[in-house]
Amino acid sequence: MSLKIVLIMLALSGVGGIALGYVLRVLIGLAQRGSVELDVKHKLLHAKEQAAKIVADAEFRSAVIETERLAPIEDREEKITAREERLALREEFVDSRQRDIDEKEVEVRAREQKALQTRHEAERLVAERTKELAKVAHLSEETAREEIFADIEHAYEESILLRLQKLEAHGRERLEDKARTILTSIIHRLGSAVNAETMSLSVTLPSEEDKGKVIGKEGRNIKAFERVTGVDVLIDDAPNRITLSSFDPMRRTIAKIALDKLIADGRIQPAKIEEVVEKTRTEVAELIREKGEAAAYEAGVIGLDPKLIALLGHLHFRTSFGQNVLQHSIEMAHLAGMLAAELGADVGIARAGALLHDIGKAVDHEVQGTHVEIGRRILEKFGVDPRIIQAMQSHHDEYPYETPESVIVQVADAVSAGRPGARRDTVDRYLERLGELERLAATFEGVEKVYAIAAGREIRVFVNPGKVSDIAMHKLARDIAKRVQEELKYPGEIKVNIIRENRVVEFAR
Repeated sequence: MSLKIVLIMLALSGVGGIALGYVLRVLIGLAQRGSVELDVKHKLLHAKEQAAKIVADAEFRSAVIETERLAPIEDREEKITAREERLALREEFVDSRQRDIDEKEVEVRAREQKALQTRHEAERLVAERTKELAKVAHLSEETAREEIFADIEHAYEESILLRLQKLEAHGRERLEDKARTILTSIIHRLGSAVNAETMSLSVTLPSEEDKGKVIGKEGRNIKAFERVTGVDVLIDDAPNRITLSSFDPMRRTIAKIALDKLIADGRIQPAKIEEVVEKTRTEVAELIREKGEAAAYEAGVIGLDPKLIALLGHLHFRTSFGQNVLQHSIEMAHLAGMLAAELGADVGIARAGALLHDIGKAVDHEVQGTHVEIGRRILEKFGVDPRIIQAMQSHHDEYPYETPESVIVQVADAVSAGRPGARRDTVDRYLERLGELERLAATFEGVEKVYAIAAGREIRVFVNPGKVSDIAMHKLARDIAKRVQEELKYPGEIKVNIIRENRVVEFAR
């Protein structure tokens, strides 16, 4: 019985303990939840304060940015407003000027109309006067006009002459100064020396005994050499020296090279001479090609046909008054290029036209015609640019000057050939040219005496003052210069100087 009571008591105690533990757990949970809610409320309050600060800071920054953004817009608006005001003022000024211009235009048109009416009236009066004069003098209208003009010319001869002289002097000085400046600059920039070609070459012998080998038995070696090479061999002009003479530079060159080889070999006999000369011709052919290529390269002309370059190389063995034609052509190419650059022309066309201007001289001894015409046919055959042909064909006035480059080539030719020391003239040709100048100028009416001076660069023409007036002097000078240019061949230019002298003689008794 007592055991049951104990068990019951224990059971009740356990139930009570469990109930008490549950109650305590509930109380502790309630206490902890209140603390968490308080902490959450505190954090929420702190977060709201931070958010308010952030919003306030953002609003402040937004206000600053807006202020900074609006500042240039306000400045721009102020500038636009100022510009609009200036434009409005300018438009008012332009409108005012336009009104003034319109008024002046109306005034000018009125004056123009009045001047036109006055001109018509003057022409009508002149026509009526001319008809009246024709009726009175029984002259045609054309004859009357000529007489009126002659009267006017006679009455105002001095004024007309002074005006003509002033205009001519001013224009000539201005153009001559410009041309002199350009040509002087170009000649100074070129500055190449010129060596005159001779008609003979010398071969030095190791000893006098070698002359006998060259001559051969009964002169057969020297005869064979002259026959094969086409040159004259002069033996006794100087010791240890043989002179080779020929008008053909290529033959002279082949003969010199071949003779040097024969002397070095020592075996000189007709068969050997023919063999060496033939090999030398082959070598000279290669030299011709090299000379042509070097000339084209130096002149800056590219794209030429190889056969045309070979023809160009032949000019190395041609001379004109002692001037090597290939060197003359290269010099001309440089001159023409510089002139074209100064004047704004095509530099490439000018260079090519100058380099190829004498290409016809390479074969003019084999083909009939002038070297200009031969050169044109050669360039057309090899498909050269027509502009280059136009540039080269006018350097001797055989064709008209169609392009600026053709004038440049002619000027370059005159500068290269006419400057002192460029060419060597013979005495006979020099005297012949002087005589031709004097005879041509003497054919004009009113000419009393003619003197060619300054090596044919100037002619002085003395005229009869009773037959040639001061005004007619200008026309006479132009006519003589035109005839000289059309009928004579000469390097450079010739100055025509007309001299008219009036002398009044009186005696006091």
